[in-house]
Amino acid sequence: MRDDLVTQTIEPSTHDLGGFKVHRTLPSRPRTMVGPFIFFDQMGPAILDVGTGIDVRPHPHINLATVTYLFAGAIDHRDSLGTFATIEPGAVNLMTAGRGIVHSERSPSAEREKGPELSGIQTWLALPEADEERDPAFEHVAAADLPIVEAHGARARIIMGELWGAAAPTTTYAQTIYADIALEGGASIPIDAAADERALYVATGDASLDGMPLVPMTLYILRPGVRATLRSERGGRVMFCGGEAFATPRHVWWNFVSSSRDRINQAKEDWKAGAFPKVPNDDKEFIPIPEVPKTVSYP
Repeated sequence: MRDDLVTQTIEPSTHDLGGFKVHRTLPSRPRTMVGPFIFFDQMGPAILDVGTGIDVRPHPHINLATVTYLFAGAIDHRDSLGTFATIEPGAVNLMTAGRGIVHSERSPSAEREKGPELSGIQTWLALPEADEERDPAFEHVAAADLPIVEAHGARARIIMGELWGAAAPTTTYAQTIYADIALEGGASIPIDAAADERALYVATGDASLDGMPLVPMTLYILRPGVRATLRSERGGRVMFCGGEAFATPRHVWWNFVSSSRDRINQAKEDWKAGAFPKVPNDDKEFIPIPEVPKTVSYP
């Protein structure tokens, strides 16, 4: 690791969810957040058996926004607002939990018939304290509506925020940058230095930063203010994320994020008591609260 470019590297914890794996780099013991990003999961890549699919039963969130972005496959989203939306590669689903929302994620029937493919990134964004208890909301931005910056074999889709002079229409609550960078063999792109906190993550293929090789499925926290060039020798796909540094810490327990541990404890009791709203057309199942969650922040 080059200290002049990178301040920290975070290796993933890997969880087998039955048919596919997720690789989680945030939250971790070394670090909880990068800008507003407080959860970073790579799903797959995987091809599931014909007739099967992912079935993430209804579960709750508070005080955060989830961002789902796919490389391959499709997912049906339903939530307690009555939303139904199918996300496909290149589009983005932004679900703002605010004071509380429940949702499910399942493979569409057409995907199940052919053997669902699953590959993508799911992240959570902490909300500023003034927005933590806002009304829940859902937003789908189609792939065609997200700007693309192309030059010399590099193609970057701006998912959130403003980068390389292009701005995504996706709602942000704190200053946020998020991009999907596809590099052909021999291609390069400069990495914008404007955000307080930034990170790079090689999802597939190979990449290097100013000649320093980047290990796939590892989150590289970049030194503030440093400008550098991202390059790939054989072709790669890299996620670039970050934004403003939060002045106050956030706590994570299972699907709950908040600046207040008491608020998280209240959410636990509310879910146990069935006090969260139901998901229309998907209200027969739910995920029970775990005794020991896989997703936690650390003191």
